[in-house]
Order: sequence, then structure tokens, then C-alpha cells
Amino acid sequence: MILDYILVLAGLIGLFAGGEFLVRGAVGIARRMALPPLLIGLTVVGFGTSTPELLVSVDAAMRGVPAIAIGNIVGSNIANILLILGLSALIWPIRVAGSTLRRDTAVMMAAAIVLVPVFAMGMIARPAGLLLLAGLAAYLIHAYRHPGEDPAPDDTPPPGLAASLFWVGAGLLALVFGARFLVDGAVAIARDLGASEAFIGLTIVAVGTSLPELATSLIAALRRQSEIAIGNVVGSNIFNVLGILGLTAVIAPVPVEPRFLTLDLPVMIVVSGALTALLLLRPSVGRGMGVAMLVAYAAYIWIAQG
Repeated sequence: MILDYILVLAGLIGLFAGGEFLVRGAVGIARRMALPPLLIGLTVVGFGTSTPELLVSVDAAMRGVPAIAIGNIVGSNIANILLILGLSALIWPIRVAGSTLRRDTAVMMAAAIVLVPVFAMGMIARPAGLLLLAGLAAYLIHAYRHPGEDPAPDDTPPPGLAASLFWVGAGLLALVFGARFLVDGAVAIARDLGASEAFIGLTIVAVGTSLPELATSLIAALRRQSEIAIGNVVGSNIFNVLGILGLTAVIAPVPVEPRFLTLDLPVMIVVSGALTALLLLRPSVGRGMGVAMLVAYAAYIWIAQG
């Protein structure tokens, strides 16, 4: 039992360090390409911090624990909005100007709704996975062609390409081992405690794989870089659904437990819709809303125990 907790801790450390290294290298490469900060937040940072979810979900699906694979994705999206944005808003109110992020938040909402018929089939087969990946490709092309702003001036020189590539490689290596340790430990703990694999995936694994998003958004909030903080969450949620779930299903078709369709997916859709409506009505997330998000997340965890 102690070894299982050590594996989980080692996995969380590996995922956190790997996500940090990967984002550092990816942002360095993006800066050398003079990409706008919002586009970096939505794609490079958002997708880079989702790499733990990708490796954990693929590893779980291939090893016959699909509830952890799906719970990781759905739980991460819920945690990204309620937990990570809630904590970020407590540090510094998040304000976003312009329509670009609102458009991408609408894409996040649409991706969540698409999962309803996919989950209703009871099995996420390879054709559904390919359709999700096609949706991600279309989104990336559109985001690249319509970044929404000019590159912001930055007096500091970008890091060298070799150094950025080194951080990317080191991050990926740490993520691979971290994902394996986390899945091993989480499955063992679930069985020892009698908890369902779905609940472990929705909580321990989901929050664990969201640590890079948490660190990135909190640091951005401390630096008052609202667009990076919220763009990271929105981009990560889009990538989780379209990219991670799509690729996982292509590699190994994933059966869907009924609880995901009746409880967890509706919660994900509601919180995604609430964030979309909030940014459409007034593009800001204040401290009061941050507290409400954290309370809502605590309530969801209590209900998710079944």
C-alpha cells in the first residue's frame, strides 16, 4: 500500500516537472516564431500542459482501465475550469479583452457537447476518434490563420533553439515515466480502498495530470497575464476532448461507463457553458466568482463519490 502511494507521488512529481520543462521549451520555440501571446496560451501552452492527460489516458486505455482514461479527461476539464480558474481568480481577477478568446471558449463548449452522442454509443470507436482529431486539426488551422492580435513586443531575447529542444525532450521523458507511475499507483489504490476506477480517474488522476495547467495559470495570474492564464485552460480543454480522447480511441477503442453520460459529462458541459456565458456577458472572472468555482468543485467531488 505504501509503495502505491510512493508511485502516485513519483508520478505527480514527474508530470509536474515534465509539464514545466515541456512548456518552457515549447514557449521558447513559439517566441522564436513570433507567435502572439494569446495564440501561445491557446495552443503551445494549453496543448503542452495537456500532454500528461494524453500519456495517462493512452496508457490506461491500452492496459485495460478505460474508466481511468475517460475519467482523467472529463475530470481534468472540470478541474481546469472550477479549480484552476477559481484559484487563479483569487490571486488576481482575470480580465480578457477582445473576441478571440470568446470564440475559442465557444469551441470548447461545442467540443463538450459533441461528446454526448459519442458517449451515448457506449463505445468510443476508431471512427469517432478520427472525427475528433479532424475537429482538432480544423481548430488549429483556424487559430493559426486568425490569431486575433499582433505579436506583443518583448525586449528579452528568446532562448536558443537547442536549449528549447532540450527542455522539450526532457519534459517528454519525465512525462512518460510520470504517467506510468501515476496509473500504476492509482489503479492499485482504487482496488485496495474499494473505490471505483472512474472516481480515481475523475479525482486523483485528473487533478494530478492538471498540475502543469495549475502551475502555468497560477504563475500567469501572479504576473497579471490574464490571457495566458485563461487561454491555457481553454486550449487545454479543447485538446483534452478533441486530441486526447480522439487519439486514445484511435489507438484503443474505449468503452464508456453509464455514469459518465449521466453525471460527469453533464457537469463538464454545465461548467463549460457557464464559463462561455460569463465571457460573452462580461469578459472577467473576479474573486467572488473564483470562490464560487471552488465551492462548486468541492460539491462535485462530494457528489462524484457516489
